[in-house]
Amino acid sequence: MKVTKEIVKLEHSAAKLTVTVSKKDVAESYNETLGKYAKQVQIPGFRKGHVPASVLERKFGDSIKMEAASELIDKSLNEIFSDEKEAENRPLPYAQPTMEEMPEFDTSKDFTYTVTYDVFPKVEIKDFAGVSIKEPQVTIGDAELEEELKGIQERNAVVIDKKDDEAAEKDNIVTINIVEKDNDGNEIASTKRDGFTFTIGTAENVYKIDDDIIGMKKNDSKEITTKDGDTTKKYSVTVTQIKVRNLPTLDDDLAQDVSDKFKTLDDLKKDIKAKLELAKDRKVNEIKVNSLLEQLVEKNNFEIPASMLNAELDGRWRMMAQQFQTTPEELDRMISASGQKKEDMLKEWTGDAEKMLKSRIVVDSLMKSKNISVTPEEIEAQYQKIADDNGITVDEVKQHYSDPRSKEYLIDDAKEQKLYKEIFAEVKVSKGDKVAFADLFKRQ
Repeated sequence: MKVTKEIVKLEHSAAKLTVTVSKKDVAESYNETLGKYAKQVQIPGFRKGHVPASVLERKFGDSIKMEAASELIDKSLNEIFSDEKEAENRPLPYAQPTMEEMPEFDTSKDFTYTVTYDVFPKVEIKDFAGVSIKEPQVTIGDAELEEELKGIQERNAVVIDKKDDEAAEKDNIVTINIVEKDNDGNEIASTKRDGFTFTIGTAENVYKIDDDIIGMKKNDSKEITTKDGDTTKKYSVTVTQIKVRNLPTLDDDLAQDVSDKFKTLDDLKKDIKAKLELAKDRKVNEIKVNSLLEQLVEKNNFEIPASMLNAELDGRWRMMAQQFQTTPEELDRMISASGQKKEDMLKEWTGDAEKMLKSRIVVDSLMKSKNISVTPEEIEAQYQKIADDNGITVDEVKQHYSDPRSKEYLIDDAKEQKLYKEIFAEVKVSKGDKVAFADLFKRQ
């Protein structure tokens, strides 16, 4: 097929493609389509396959031309986009090329049509001048270790009932019956709640009555008044149960209860420190990567194609539906019933979605420009690192990534980490502020 093409780049990473097919190919396409009709169409008075072309053209002329034109468009587009030289001009898979108007089909003339579509944004990052990364300085000490050990104690604690004459204290687990009262001292039936359980001194309840519960004993009743700004509420509270956590002693026995691989408490502490260091390194690296990508996106301004953004937002909506264990359509009805609108929620998500997509596009562009790849030996090393970090065998890691998609994810992640390592060697990385370990994970 003889075709000529002209591609014009538009705003928002869109393209307009004008294609001209020679009149010889137009005539051949028409005759092929006419031949198919002759073989398939049955008209009274004619044997199947023997209907004259003139009769077919008189009866199905417009349909034959439309089908022939569609065949020409499909074949010519496939031919153009299968050319490796046109890789950067191929349409994105999220939306089909659109044609505003079907052109005239005349077998005596060249056939020219125009389509518009979105293309992958082109980003050329030639240097990293001005990019500066601040690396948070985090030290893991005794406080962090003690916090982890306390968590282990609580997870291995034995919960027992307190004696009836023992009062509730901070950190006790209490169960209460509670009801709000109106200004006349009458119970508000709709607020009655029996068997409400929470831990004193935590933010686990909405009533904010922890301090008032301290000192009460089982079966004690009390009227409690709370004040939040200008709002005053009165509650009638009865304690029905008080429990206490008996924390196990921090010793070798506890370490052995946690895992057979620990013989002593020191073994457990070493493992905790190693995991904290690993978590710290991962988070610091994540912060560095986010800072890098934010600066590169800002320095290399480009627009996200509408179809790409819409596909991302639709994917997030479907994921939200999965989380609610429902369909996207039913989720839409649920949101509408609550007085919200799907369109408003998608609008709220747009900024974050654009940021994420731009970061991915920058990474993909850098991957291509730097020709980043990983060898089988590097993947084997990655298996070993994952095994070491998680205290499992390499065979267990390989089994986890035996699925082709999982392994592809591992390979892509290895490529990204290799890319970041190269870039961090090129940009200015300096020491940032000192940050507490717990605060490190509060950063967005």
